[in-house]
Amino acid sequence: MDALDRLAAAISRHTGDGLTPTALPGVSVFRAVTTTSPVADMLVPAVAVVAQGAKETSLNGRTFGYRPGQYLAASVELPVVGRITLASVSEPFLVAVLELRPARIAELLLETGIRPAGDVPAGIAVSDASPELLDAVARLLTLLDSPADAAVLAAGVEREVLWRLLTGPQGAMVRQIGLADGRLTHLARAIQWIRHHYRETLRVEDAAAVATMSVSSFHRHFRAVTSMTPIQFQKQIRLHEARARLLASRGDVAGVGVAVGYDSPSQFSREYRRMFGVPPSRETPVREVPAR
Repeated sequence: MDALDRLAAAISRHTGDGLTPTALPGVSVFRAVTTTSPVADMLVPAVAVVAQGAKETSLNGRTFGYRPGQYLAASVELPVVGRITLASVSEPFLVAVLELRPARIAELLLETGIRPAGDVPAGIAVSDASPELLDAVARLLTLLDSPADAAVLAAGVEREVLWRLLTGPQGAMVRQIGLADGRLTHLARAIQWIRHHYRETLRVEDAAAVATMSVSSFHRHFRAVTSMTPIQFQKQIRLHEARARLLASRGDVAGVGVAVGYDSPSQFSREYRRMFGVPPSRETPVREVPAR
């Protein structure tokens, strides 16, 4: 049994339908038996390794497809729309998700002396997983079968996974997460600030101040990481929040638009339809599956 098969088997043993947290800190597993329509979600800094099935995740019009033996990596919180494109009862979509925790990455950077790249890479990417990375992730999940072993060995295996990521094709992205005073850390702080103030009129000067950057530098680096301007990012946060409210319960569409920061019902409806393909009045409350 190769590493990909072992990974799929380990995920299957420890997940139900949807996203399931495991006993290992920062590690979750995901299973779905059907394809899905587009689902809005917020990515967090994490890597999602696909063991079976296929998925597409879109950020601001750019689509990233990933399949068995590949991983999606994200370095900051990003509003995305995803859909599972290959899944069935006999061959479910199976994914292992590992949060990219800055403190653990910083430890490796300090101990190994790896120097981060100067520029901040894009905040999302898809790459092929090396055999060594697949093997390490499979062994990490297999530890769930033995809690006593996991208590002693999990931290070391997670360290190996992070090392494979740091020395892999998305190493520059992962390294930035571990820099306590790096540009990505400052941008992440501004992203959280925008998320918390998404209803308000956004002044880019205020967001730049939160990131402790000049407006021009903030604008340039923000776009490089998120593929959006700060204003576009805020708009997507508003639309994601609106869709979550509409899918949670039936309600006044115009009222939802106002609640997320829109003054014009027509503008809200137009931008909502452009992003999700249907007008807000057509949304029906459902239980969504997280887009990982």
